[in-house]
Amino acid sequence: MNIEIRNGRVIDPKNRVDRNISLFVGEGRVAGLGEAPASFAAERIVDASGCIVCPGLIDLSARLNSIEAELAAAVAGGVTSVVVPPDATPPLDEPELADRLIHRGKEIGMARVLPLGALTVGLRGEHLSELAGLKKAGCVAFSQAQVPLVDTEALLRALEYAATFGFAVWLQPQDYWLSRNGIAHEGEVASRLGLAGIPVAAETIAIATILQLVRDTGCRIHLTRLSSASGVALVSAARDEGLPVTCDIGVHHLLLTEDDIGFFDPHARFSPPLRAQSDCQALSHAAASGLAAICSDHTPLGADDKLLPFGEASPGATGLEVLLPLTLKWAAVAGVDLPAALARITSAPADVLGLASGQLTLGGVADICIFDPGATWQLTPELLKSRGKNSPWTGCMMTGRVMMTLVDGRVVYEG
Repeated sequence: MNIEIRNGRVIDPKNRVDRNISLFVGEGRVAGLGEAPASFAAERIVDASGCIVCPGLIDLSARLNSIEAELAAAVAGGVTSVVVPPDATPPLDEPELADRLIHRGKEIGMARVLPLGALTVGLRGEHLSELAGLKKAGCVAFSQAQVPLVDTEALLRALEYAATFGFAVWLQPQDYWLSRNGIAHEGEVASRLGLAGIPVAAETIAIATILQLVRDTGCRIHLTRLSSASGVALVSAARDEGLPVTCDIGVHHLLLTEDDIGFFDPHARFSPPLRAQSDCQALSHAAASGLAAICSDHTPLGADDKLLPFGEASPGATGLEVLLPLTLKWAAVAGVDLPAALARITSAPADVLGLASGQLTLGGVADICIFDPGATWQLTPELLKSRGKNSPWTGCMMTGRVMMTLVDGRVVYEG
């Protein structure tokens, strides 16, 4: 279908476009910016007055416990591509499983599904998965998700193998021995509440180890869900050194700290844990400077998973439908302009993945998000399309509402 999106403010951070112009979509592609291509006849005209028209969001971490519901949640949040961690049931350690997930995503016809293959069989850290087969099946990279690879020699061999074939490996840096019994950030709040702590050293020791192995192997590494000032400092130094390392930060970690645990609020339990205010500020600076991309770390959980004491509750929060408003909230607090904020959830994730998406290039795929930056709405469980209603933001007012999402030039969501 030929679509003209008119009267909107088109922001394409990758190509430094920020203008009030029309955008033309035809045959699933961006057919024109500002001026319609020759003989273009719009079959539908979308009035985007007062709205932002930007590339579809790319989420670097979204678990799909119910694929239909979570992909519906994705497009309702303006997310057009989701990277799926391999810690599903069963783990994504066989090409057939990855192929089936991608095929099911295409059948549903909403957001694109980009699976991470399990680095090791069953995520057990003993034997490498069939990486070449998983890559051929459509896996964008390989990961252990939140399951640590305790054996450093096994990690070295995995990175050597991945480097040989140019595969990227995604790792959540958290030392097993320092974090295995922890629940919250090791600090004043955890001490006051009597919660077992996870020190920042659990992250920095893991990062230091990974970076040394990168020096030895040349493997391309993406560090997921950084949580500390010391952690981002190590990554910044590694980037200055020229190491092939990228990173991301969960959007909740840009706005919440250990103080938000309050009186044992299980909705404020995350992995890695919410840390000190100084860590939050450093994470914000890392995102603002372009060092880190932002992801939702979408973890949909059942009500029973959070109706438990803090130490027994499952970590994580629903995130797909609040990635955009929380990113806008962070930008307002941090003094980051709108194009730079949108870059963190569009072009920056695309760069991590090595994809040409996350931009509105002529002839490029028409994955588009149209949102009203001034619209306010209250986050309630009833409004969420995700089956996971778990959020520390329940009852809070959000600013920024998605009005329409297009994937491959098709309208897949209208608000």
